[in-house]
Amino acid sequence: MSEGEKSWSSGLKFLIYGRTGWIGGLLGKLCTKRGINFEYGTGRLQDRRSIMEDIMRVRPTHVFNAAGVTGRPNVDWCESHKVETIRTNVVGTLTLADVCKENNLLMINFATGCIFEYDKEHPQGSSIGFKEKDKPNFIGSFYSKTKAMVEDLLKEYENVCTLRVRMPISSDLSNPRNFITKISRYNKVVNIPNSMTVLDELLPISIEMAKRNCRGIWNFTNPRIDPEFKWVNFNLEEQAKVIIAPRSNNELDASKLKKEFPNMLSIKDSIIKYVFQANKRT
Repeated sequence: MSEGEKSWSSGLKFLIYGRTGWIGGLLGKLCTKRGINFEYGTGRLQDRRSIMEDIMRVRPTHVFNAAGVTGRPNVDWCESHKVETIRTNVVGTLTLADVCKENNLLMINFATGCIFEYDKEHPQGSSIGFKEKDKPNFIGSFYSKTKAMVEDLLKEYENVCTLRVRMPISSDLSNPRNFITKISRYNKVVNIPNSMTVLDELLPISIEMAKRNCRGIWNFTNPRIDPEFKWVNFNLEEQAKVIIAPRSNNELDASKLKKEFPNMLSIKDSIIKYVFQANKRT
């Protein structure tokens, strides 16, 4: 770590929610590696008093929300646990944003880009991605419905930075939530292009976004550059027979994030560098 990084890190203290989650856990490890002071929140998101207690105890400079219900083993769980999903994904997230606003704190919110599906204005294969200003058009799963709902409401909070994550990938191929690991275990996959997030590259960017006081909605995915890639195997009709809720398929326009961070790699180059080359070295 450079002296400049040490100086910057010394003035930060993060309060992170989502300790037991994948992104929350990775974020904590990243802070430890970079010497950034942080603590995990112990309160439940839907419990306003416990959130206030966390803030009074930690006295953070920024709050990161990586907590949320995604379902186990997948989002189909949310279809039969709707109240639990609402309680965390909607009530909890809004409560945290509101408490942060009262305390003049920027909240970095790890959200999802699984709130869109290809349509006539954004046809599959056109490379016309959904932008941050576009209104969600996919509510096929209850999980996506709650996420679209809370994103719309969070737009009214100027202290929130919403990061739309999609199909996250990391160098840890042993993690079952890693999209590469997950898809490699399927007998069949759907041949539809989608935007994805390489966490090894983009999680450090989320910390930099906190430093830059970034706000509003951001498509938090790596740019795509290979629309001709093919993987023929499984169609949507076949997929529908083995899942309960439909899945979102879309391409997000990452130009806003790329403009802010011009050195960000394309999804292909990022996976090669942060996943394949990293695992080759180990």
